[in-house]
Amino acid sequence: MSKFLKISVELFIGCVISAMAYTLLFYLNGWLTDSLVFGLGVNWIYLPAGLRLFLTLIFGLPGAVGIAIASFLISYYGAFPQELTLCIGTGLISGFAPYLARYFVFSNLRLESDLSNLNFPKLIACILIYSLLSAGLHQWWFSTMDLDDTGSLNHFAVMFIGDVLGSLLLISLIKYCLDLLRKARRTAH
Repeated sequence: MSKFLKISVELFIGCVISAMAYTLLFYLNGWLTDSLVFGLGVNWIYLPAGLRLFLTLIFGLPGAVGIAIASFLISYYGAFPQELTLCIGTGLISGFAPYLARYFVFSNLRLESDLSNLNFPKLIACILIYSLLSAGLHQWWFSTMDLDDTGSLNHFAVMFIGDVLGSLLLISLIKYCLDLLRKARRTAH
């Protein structure tokens, strides 16, 4: 297999995994937190926010592209008005806000590409930077597109809180599961 083909397959797999995982968690989050919806696209706890950050930290650009495609499709066929421009922008922000946060964190906090030096303070910085970018860009986009009851400071604040809480909960759950897995491996040996 040529090096180009191998890289292309890896990028495609990262994109597909990201799109599928994001879509699955989006609908699971909707089912789990239906009573916590604040408004269109705004939730008090948004678990997919943590997955967006996680996937872009792990896969980079393919993660962002997969999330953007999934978010576009979810928006277009979901609760949003079926307006192509609105849904494309929503998808791009969903995929590339965490990618921008990734870029910022890698360049300013000296995070290693393999995440080997990711510690709790750097993780919190990642989550806060991502949540500010995501909530700010989403609410700016929604107000630009004149969606009813969006774009206000209240919507920004709730989206920011939802992204932070969702990220903390999801990443804590992932860490807990990894710790259980390590413990089970040690017990088996």
